[in-house]
Amino acid sequence: MNPVKRAAAYFARKEFCRNAINENAGLDLLKEKHTVSVTVGIVLIVLSYIMVMPLFFIVGFIAAKLRKPVVGVIGVPLAYGFSWLVTMLGLYLTGPEYAKVLGQWLARVVLEKILGDEAKKIASSPDRNTEIQEH
Repeated sequence: MNPVKRAAAYFARKEFCRNAINENAGLDLLKEKHTVSVTVGIVLIVLSYIMVMPLFFIVGFIAAKLRKPVVGVIGVPLAYGFSWLVTMLGLYLTGPEYAKVLGQWLARVVLEKILGDEAKKIASSPDRNTEIQEH
């Protein structure tokens, strides 16, 4: 078994991932009506992902225009840190239940993509003797 599938099988046996697979975790919570803080939090999370690349290009352009590479060396990590601060603020405003739902959905999707039908078998019987069959 290749190392990626072995690692995926290991995580599929863990309680968080096992529950995500067995419960067929989805993003149903996002379809419900949101409070203002949750809506602002979701917008901030999306905005942080949209703004990070343009920030890198703007900082790079400024560094090139000024012919000062140190602006890029300092500015790019600052821009990245700023985008993470916006992401963390968004996660704080949405609350822990949204982070958990997103994490379970992501874990289920990734593990099912890597393991295929074997993900459900491993999650339903998490003992180490459950092996993945090679195709």
